[in-house]
Amino acid sequence: MSKRFVILGGGESGVGAALLAKKKGYDVFLSDESSLKDGYRNELLNAGIDFEEGKHSVEKILNADEVMKSPGIPEKAAMVKKIRSAGIAVVSEIEFAFRFKGDSKIIAITGSNGKTTTTALTFHLCSTAGLDAAMVGNIGASFARQVAVHPKDLYVVEVSSFQLDDIKHFKPDVAILTNITEDHLDRYDYQFENYIRSKFRIVMNQQQDDFFIFCADDEITMKYLNKENFFGFNIQSKQLPISMKRELPNGAFIKDGDMYVRTGQEFTRMSVFDFALKGKHNQYNTMAACVAATTLDIRKEKIREAVQTFQNFEHRMEHVATVRGVEFINDSKATNVNSVWYALESMTKPTILILGGVDKGNDYSLIEELVKEKVKAIICLGTDNKKIHEAFGKVAETIVDAGTANEAVHIAFHFATKGDVVLLSPACASFDLFKNYEDRGQQFKKAVKEL
Repeated sequence: MSKRFVILGGGESGVGAALLAKKKGYDVFLSDESSLKDGYRNELLNAGIDFEEGKHSVEKILNADEVMKSPGIPEKAAMVKKIRSAGIAVVSEIEFAFRFKGDSKIIAITGSNGKTTTTALTFHLCSTAGLDAAMVGNIGASFARQVAVHPKDLYVVEVSSFQLDDIKHFKPDVAILTNITEDHLDRYDYQFENYIRSKFRIVMNQQQDDFFIFCADDEITMKYLNKENFFGFNIQSKQLPISMKRELPNGAFIKDGDMYVRTGQEFTRMSVFDFALKGKHNQYNTMAACVAATTLDIRKEKIREAVQTFQNFEHRMEHVATVRGVEFINDSKATNVNSVWYALESMTKPTILILGGVDKGNDYSLIEELVKEKVKAIICLGTDNKKIHEAFGKVAETIVDAGTANEAVHIAFHFATKGDVVLLSPACASFDLFKNYEDRGQQFKKAVKEL
C-alpha cells in the first residue's frame, strides 16, 4: 500500500505539498479547518486529491504515516497535539520538497528582517547570470509546488523559523542568516533563545562544502554563533561573514563607500552609490546576496549589472505618491519592531508614523530614540492600541487612533506639512483589521491615491 500523507492547511504550502505528494505516489489527504480559496480547491479537485474544509476529521488524520503541517499552524493547536501524542512524524513543506529536489542546488535565506529583499535580489542575480533558477518559499510559489510542476537547477528559498522547526534533512548549499531580533515570540513560549535555535537550524545539516553567510555586525548572531552545545550540533559549513564595521578576509565588507566581496582569491568591488537598493539595512541585504552569487561563480559584470537593475517588492519601503509635498511610503511588510527601526533609521524628513495591529510581544523601547528624533505624530491602526499609547505617550507629541487605512491616511495627511513623510510601518501583524499585510498595504495605497 502507498504511504498515507496527510496535510494540515490548504494554503500555498499545503496545496503545493499535496500536488507533489500525489505525483510521487502517496495516498494524500488534505484537511483545512477553514474554507479553501477557490483556486486551491479547484487544483485539488483537478488533481484528484482527497480533501476536506471547515473541519479536521480526527479519524482521517490520525491514520497518517506522516503529516505535513502548514507553517501558520502553531504547536499548541489541538489537532497538532493529537498528532504528536499519536507519535506520527511531522514534517515541514520545505523538508518534504527537499526529498525530491534531485541534484538541484539550494540557496536558503532566513532572518528576522531583510530575508524577502535578500531572497529577491539573490534570485535576480541568478537570473541575470542566466541560471535556471526559481524563487520559492515565503515568496511566490511554494518549494513543493515548484518541484512538482516545474523543476529547476537552482532554488532560491525564503525560509521562516516556522518552516525550519520541522526539518530533519533539509540542507541548503548556501545558507543566509540576515539577522536575529525578537519576533514571533508568541510561537516560542516567549523565550527568545527558542527562536534563536530555530533560526540557526538552517545550517543544521550543512557540510564542509556548503556555505554559511551571516552578519558579523549582528550582536545576537555573533553571541550564539560558536556557543558550545547550544544548538545540539556543530556548524560545519564555510563561514562567510558580512560587515560594515571591519575588513574581512572572506565574505563582504564596506569601506569608504565601496563594497568588497571575496569568497576565493578574487575581489569584486563596487560603489554602494550604484546599489539600486537604498538605506543602510539594504547594504547588508545587498552584500549577502552578492556573496551568495560569488559562491556560484557568477561573473563580476553580472553581479554589478544585477545590483544596479534590481527593483524591490511591493509593501517594502515602497514609494506610493507625493501629495502636496507630502511623501507616502508603504512599508506594510514591517511586522516587527526591528523592521520599523530600519525604516525610521533611513528617514531624512519629519515623519508621521502609522503603527499598530496584532502585537507579537513587541518591545517598543527599541525605537523610542528614533521616534523622539524623527516622528511628529503616531497614528495607531489596530483594534487594541493600548501598548503603543503606553510606550510613546511621553515621547510623541501626538498619538491618534484610526479604525481603517483610509481614516489613518486622512488623519496623517491632516498632521503633515509640505516636506514631511507619512510612513506605514506597523511593527505588528495585520489580521485584526486586514486579511494580511498585503491587504493592509493595498488599502493604504488606495487611500493615498484617493487623496
